[in-house]
Amino acid sequence: MSDTAAQHGYLAEATDEQLTSRMGIEITEWDADRLVATMPVAGNRQPYGLLHGGANAVLAETLGSIAAAMYAGADRIAVGIELSCTHHRAAREGVVTGVAVPLHRGRSTASYEIVITDESERRTCTARLTCMLRDRPPGEPASA
Repeated sequence: MSDTAAQHGYLAEATDEQLTSRMGIEITEWDADRLVATMPVAGNRQPYGLLHGGANAVLAETLGSIAAAMYAGADRIAVGIELSCTHHRAAREGVVTGVAVPLHRGRSTASYEIVITDESERRTCTARLTCMLRDRPPGEPASA
């Protein structure tokens, strides 16, 4: 995590209580215009042995929410208000990689496209997340 991201509390400390930790999500690249993370297929499968569509949604919302929070800044928060995912291809093993890029960054909303690919760089899922940007509630620390 970048120093800037850590200062503003964009990603809570990884503990057993954090979904990112339970899913095995690892942020690998931090940039204002591109956020990248990986997630293992193992441990995130549905009964047919395929990567669970909900796991794709978790990865997408994690990336989009962090990117929106980074854009919002320390005095504001980003709250997801809409997520859509299209599942193109199944992933059965290995690691998938998600890349979030901004579609719109305004005063009150930010939208991101998140493309998830398998280890062969084949697109497995395309997601779009829109976050509402709000002032941080009074008394809430920046690291919340």
